[in-house]
Amino acid sequence: MSNWLKTILFLLGSAFLTHFIPFSSFFRNLDTMVHEFGHAVVTLALSGKVMYIELYGDHSGVTYSSVSSSWSLIPISLAGYMTASLFAVFLFHSYAKGKQRLGLQIMTLIALISLILFVRNQFGMLWLIGFIILNVLVLAFGAKWIRNFYYLLLSFLTLEESVFGALSLVLYASTNPAKAGDASNLSRMTGIPSIAWAVLFSLFALWCAKLAIQAFAGTRKTQSSQGARG
Repeated sequence: MSNWLKTILFLLGSAFLTHFIPFSSFFRNLDTMVHEFGHAVVTLALSGKVMYIELYGDHSGVTYSSVSSSWSLIPISLAGYMTASLFAVFLFHSYAKGKQRLGLQIMTLIALISLILFVRNQFGMLWLIGFIILNVLVLAFGAKWIRNFYYLLLSFLTLEESVFGALSLVLYASTNPAKAGDASNLSRMTGIPSIAWAVLFSLFALWCAKLAIQAFAGTRKTQSSQGARG
């Protein structure tokens, strides 16, 4: 079985199983937070101004910003989906290295920065406060197995959302190209159709998912080998 087929089957299985976990919908906004944070960071890096970010209960979000050069909107628009996909890889590589605590701390730091500097709508602020408090409680008082389970839940949900969010963009771009979010913005700037950008995001997300799952599978093999020797 090819690695790509394994990746797709793993994602489908993970998406099916995580939907049975209570309150999993709450944590799916982590991917949205990282996505919008990616837009914000690149905006600031290009000397733009982030006015505010809004996070919504349907796991969508939007970043309002102003830039001096219209062409800087290209890297800003690219940043959202790509940052979310790369963040999923980071989470699984951190797990493979036994650095779950570091991963949780970075999630919490991003949430705190977003709360203080960027997010201004009521749902977004309440979600960030709840997420930060829960992370602090897990870090401070959670047993190791609780922390590991919580970390993996967040990692898998982030991975799923990064992939299926990009794939859903393909559907939006094919049915209503003008309303395909970042793909539409890129199309207006470059003249390249929205569907092409949506496919690019999807391929990048799948490539990152492949790297993430390989890191996770390698960890499981190492643990099984150590258990057998023990």
